[in-house]
Amino acid sequence: RTPNRPDAVGTWTGLTPATTRADLARAAYEALLCSLADAVDRLVEETGEQPRRLLLVGGATRSAALRALAPAVLGRPVTLPPPGEYVALGAARQAAWALSGATEPPGWALPDLQVVEAEPTPHVRGAYADLRARTGAWTPTTPS
Repeated sequence: RTPNRPDAVGTWTGLTPATTRADLARAAYEALLCSLADAVDRLVEETGEQPRRLLLVGGATRSAALRALAPAVLGRPVTLPPPGEYVALGAARQAAWALSGATEPPGWALPDLQVVEAEPTPHVRGAYADLRARTGAWTPTTPS
């Protein structure tokens, strides 16, 4: 996984007797998507460019729950290709482009793209940012 953070730690907070497995699963997906949203924000900060689209690929996109939550947490539509080995194919294409010496990437046609939209949920990212600020310095040896 990237980034490789072997010393990373995690926590569940706010659990009550009413917390369900579905609540825990949703929290995990929301945290994953908040992390992705932070990365998109950082790219925008560094480049000054807004992404033309967010293309979600990889194993997690097989989850209907993740596909439904993604546009809400990311605050923008997401594009989903049909199932395929896009991560491996993308790595191979990127390597071929790098080895070719071309200045522009070759085209990559994706058939049957689905665009998914949802009402943004900025409160989710706000809660994630607050929790990260309070726990970001924790290490495996930090007493609880």
